[in-house]
Amino acid sequence: MKPPEKIRSSRNVAVRSCLGVALLVCTYAVIRRGMGSHYFQKKSPEAIQTAIRWDPHNALYYNALATVRHFYADNENPFEQVKLYQRATSLSPQSAQFWADLGTAYEWAGNRDKARQALERARELFPNSPEINWKLANFCVRAGKTSEALQALRKVLIGGGVPQEDVFALAESAAADKAAILQETVPPEAPALFGYLNYQVKAGDMVAAKEVWEQVLALKLPFDLPITFFYLDALIQKRETEQLAKAWSALGERFPEKVGSLLAAPNLVANGSFEDDILNGGLDWRVLPVEGASVTVDSQEAFEGARSVRIEFDGTQNLDYGHLLQYVLVRPNARYLFSAYIRADSISTDSGPRFQVFNPYGLSKEFYATESVVGTCGWTEQRLEFKTAADTHLLLIRVARPPSSKFDNKIAGTVWIDRVRLTEE
Repeated sequence: MKPPEKIRSSRNVAVRSCLGVALLVCTYAVIRRGMGSHYFQKKSPEAIQTAIRWDPHNALYYNALATVRHFYADNENPFEQVKLYQRATSLSPQSAQFWADLGTAYEWAGNRDKARQALERARELFPNSPEINWKLANFCVRAGKTSEALQALRKVLIGGGVPQEDVFALAESAAADKAAILQETVPPEAPALFGYLNYQVKAGDMVAAKEVWEQVLALKLPFDLPITFFYLDALIQKRETEQLAKAWSALGERFPEKVGSLLAAPNLVANGSFEDDILNGGLDWRVLPVEGASVTVDSQEAFEGARSVRIEFDGTQNLDYGHLLQYVLVRPNARYLFSAYIRADSISTDSGPRFQVFNPYGLSKEFYATESVVGTCGWTEQRLEFKTAADTHLLLIRVARPPSSKFDNKIAGTVWIDRVRLTEE
């Protein structure tokens, strides 16, 4: 028998030998993976093939090689791409992305059954992935599977990552029934619904836009008031004043502290004394930025109440000004009285600010204006009396300053506006 000391020594030698071999194996494996990664970074088909030779068990390399070959048209045989993607999924069977890419490759090869199976497997692994559902939706559209496409697009909208307009365009290429798209694809969330509403407005389909708007109101979803202004502006541009009145009234119920009711007699001008913040849209005041003038709410100067609006002209421009304005719904063949108060301080040039009330759909139909205010004056009332035409449903009220034709034409100075009213007599 060997002495215990020799036995322990032999064991130590064996252990050290095993550790040395294991270290060499690990070092070799690390070197191979490192070389594979080095070549993979170059992204060319040849470099990725070299990466695979160094690290043949890395699923990512096979997937990337197939994708790059397709991109560069490096191999026109789609079955070769399928084999590469199959190798990737066999090495990494839990990767939803690899299965989705395999599904795409099967479709390139003309095998729609296998393509659908692979894409559905990808969705099973990552059911809420916008990217995978987007690929599945595109496949379903091409395969004529409308309902499946709409349902997949719903998950795309919920997850984000794909522009909403692209989602809606694909949905409408799959289904002509926009009501079905609204029910099956657009989730009952304000961002998605307003996205679809604005999509229909841009497409000029105000009937479909109205359906989306009614869906938003019926669901009583929370949303911010400014998100509605694009739709309201479209109603103004399309001359749909009846729907405009209904929409503004609905917003008055939803936002009573911000939107004045259309039934609040007798003044038809919203926020006429500027006691509330300017909404900058809808049937409230709008301030359009322009070089040479600035508009602010002044809490130090008012004809009545606590605030007025202040317009400062900096003297650098011969402005054609009309950038403080409000649309007002009216009745045809009705008599109205417009009044407002204005104060001026050092308004230069022969053309000063004034009020204009006119039909935004045709200046030749109706156009009324008060006298120009120049120099310095205290609070002064400006008035207009008129009768609307037989087809007038909307008027535009604005503070205006036409450009001067004189040599010294750059306007400077300040005006304050308060207590703007339009009442039906």
